[in-house]
Amino acid sequence: MKPTVTILFLLLFFNLFAQQAKPFVLGEIHEINSTKLSESRTLNVYLPEGYAACDTCKYPVIYLLDGSADEDFIHVAGLVQFCNFSWINILPPSIVVGIANVDRKRDFTFPTTIEQDKKDYPTTGGSANFIDFLEKELQPFIEKKYRTAGDKTIIGQSLGGLLATEVLFKKPALFTHYIIISPSLWWDGESLLGHLPNSFPKNTKVHVSVGNEGKVMERDAKKLYKKLKVAGLPTGYNCLGKEDHASIMHLALFEAFKWLGGKSK
Repeated sequence: MKPTVTILFLLLFFNLFAQQAKPFVLGEIHEINSTKLSESRTLNVYLPEGYAACDTCKYPVIYLLDGSADEDFIHVAGLVQFCNFSWINILPPSIVVGIANVDRKRDFTFPTTIEQDKKDYPTTGGSANFIDFLEKELQPFIEKKYRTAGDKTIIGQSLGGLLATEVLFKKPALFTHYIIISPSLWWDGESLLGHLPNSFPKNTKVHVSVGNEGKVMERDAKKLYKKLKVAGLPTGYNCLGKEDHASIMHLALFEAFKWLGGKSK
């Protein structure tokens, strides 16, 4: 009988332990109905430590393209938290808003004149609507719901980097900091590189990164950096030759955060 009693006790103990387990909560999830996009979009939001305890504190906001939970939101929110630690002190405590994708090829590209691109990517060309969504729906929603202030940063990689560059060129005041990683500036025969505006808001800063990603992407990223420098815009640049298109994101972002925080060597 004793072994049976022992087994029952252990089963009861582990059952009680399991019932007491609590979920690990990383942030908040919101749905925003967009008239600009004619659809509902999911937002993943990370709030910095101490947000709830200080009802007068206001925070800069980092807007993350490709911000689904199964894309870049979790590891970017973790990196932002790491950079907030007092012994690291690279970034100020910040809100992170991850914008989950529905059709990134549609949202992150402007119309192309290249017929093969139209055939290969038939849903593309909707970036104007997405930029309207960022400006007229998303930012007002976040600024109404959360205590925001100061800098607004956008992070984009690949086609997201193309979109971030388009915003920088067409509506530069929409964000103060632009982190552009491996931008797909080859889109539409590199036409975007020919549309550099005459001026930018004084507080605008840009950081560009590229890895070992082929001659076209590497050339275009460096060309973007040089154009911005010539225009007098504070611009950082990293060529991370040991990283490829799949592996560059996390390290490039950390280097960009260090540069924005004045911690780069």
